[in-house]
Amino acid sequence: MKQVLDVLQDSTIASKSGKDHRSRFWGVYKRVAEEHDGEFLERYTSDMDIVLVFSGLFSAVSTSFIVAMESNLSPDPSDTTNALLKQLVQIGLGNFTEAGSTPAEPPWSLAAPTLRIQMIAYASLSMSLLAAFGAVLGKQWLGYYKSNRYGRGSQEERGKRRQEKFDGLVTWYFDAVVQSFPVLLQISLLLFGTALSANMWYEQPSIAWVIIATTVFGFLFYSLTVMACLISPACPFQTPISTVLRMLRIDSEAIL
Repeated sequence: MKQVLDVLQDSTIASKSGKDHRSRFWGVYKRVAEEHDGEFLERYTSDMDIVLVFSGLFSAVSTSFIVAMESNLSPDPSDTTNALLKQLVQIGLGNFTEAGSTPAEPPWSLAAPTLRIQMIAYASLSMSLLAAFGAVLGKQWLGYYKSNRYGRGSQEERGKRRQEKFDGLVTWYFDAVVQSFPVLLQISLLLFGTALSANMWYEQPSIAWVIIATTVFGFLFYSLTVMACLISPACPFQTPISTVLRMLRIDSEAIL
C-alpha cells in the first residue's frame, strides 16, 4: 500500500490538493475501475447481443429443418390411402380373397439412420436455445454488476465494495461461464451441419458432399485458430473456446 501511495503522490494522475493519501488512492482507484468496468461491460454486453441475435436466426433455420424431417418419424398417410384404394379396386373386381389379404395399413418401421439424424438435429436446436437462455442470464448478471458494484457509503467503502464484487467475478469464473455461451452456439452449428449432411446423404449424395466438405473445412479452420491461440496468447484469432481452454490450462498448472 505504501508503494502505491508513493507512486500516486509523485504521479500527475492524482491531484495535488490537501486530501490525504487514502482519499487520493481511492479517487484514482475509482477512475481506473470505471475505465476497466466500461470496457468489460461493453465487451460482454456486445457478445451477449451477438449470441441472442445469431441463436434466434439459427433456431428458426434449425426448426424449419426439423419440421421438414418430421414426416419421416411416422408412416406416410398416403400409403394407407393407397392400400385402401387397392382394396376397393379388388372388391370391385370381385377378388374378395386378394382384397382380404391386402393389409389396410402397410407395415412400417422407423429407420435407424433417420432416428440418429433427428437426435442430432434436436440436440443442435436444444443447444442453440440453451445458448440464448445463457445470453439472457449473462445480460442480467452484467446489469446487476453494473448497478450494484459500488452501492452507498464513503468513497473508500464504495471502492472496497466494488473490489469485492470484482473478486467474486474472478473467484466464480464469470469470464469462463459467459464465454461458454458462444461455444454452445458453435457446437450447435457443428451438429446442424452434421445432421444436414447425413440427411442429404440418404437423399442425394452428390449434394451431401458439398455440405460435408463445407462442414469439415469450417471445423478444421476453427480448430487451427483455437490451437494457434493456445500456442500464442498474442494470436489475433481469439475465440471463446480458446479463452476457456487457456483458463483451464492456467488453473491446472497452478494446481499441479
